[in-house]
Amino acid sequence: MAQNRAAVEREALARAMSLTPYEFENLVITLLERMGYGHAGSVERTSASGDAGVDGIISQDPLGLDRIYVQAKRYAQDNVIHRPRIHEFAGALLGKQGDRGVYITTSSFSVGALAEADRINARIELIDGQRLAELLVRYRVGVQVEQTVELLRMDEDFYEGL
Repeated sequence: MAQNRAAVEREALARAMSLTPYEFENLVITLLERMGYGHAGSVERTSASGDAGVDGIISQDPLGLDRIYVQAKRYAQDNVIHRPRIHEFAGALLGKQGDRGVYITTSSFSVGALAEADRINARIELIDGQRLAELLVRYRVGVQVEQTVELLRMDEDFYEGL
C-alpha cells in the first residue's frame, strides 16, 4: 500500500513537471479548490502577463475581502528556490494589500527561503515538490482510485448484546 502510494506520488510529480507553465498553474488552482479553499467561483487564475508575481487569487468569502494569493513555479527538481524569490512574492502580496499566500513548486526551497517565509509579516505557506505530490494524491487531483478493498472482521460487541 505504501509502495503504491509512493510510486503514484513520483508519477504525479513527474506528470506535473511535464506540464506547460500555464497548465501547471491550472493544476495548482485545481488542487487548492479540491483542498476546500474558496467557494464556488471564487478561485481565479491571473493573466499570464502582468500578473505582478501572482498566478492565482482565492477569495475565501463571498465579498472577496479575505484573499489568498498563489504563486506556482514548475521548476526542475534541482532548481532550488532561494530567499529572493520568496521576498519578491511577499512584495507582490504587499502590492495587493494581501497578507496570505501559497508558493507551490515542483522543486524545493533553500534554508534561506524557508527562513524568509517565517520572517516576513505576511503568512506564506511553502509547498515543495514532495509535498505537492502528496497533496495531489491525497486530494485525487490527476489520480484516481483503481481498486478498493474491504476487509471484514467479527463484531464481538454485537454478540455480547444478544
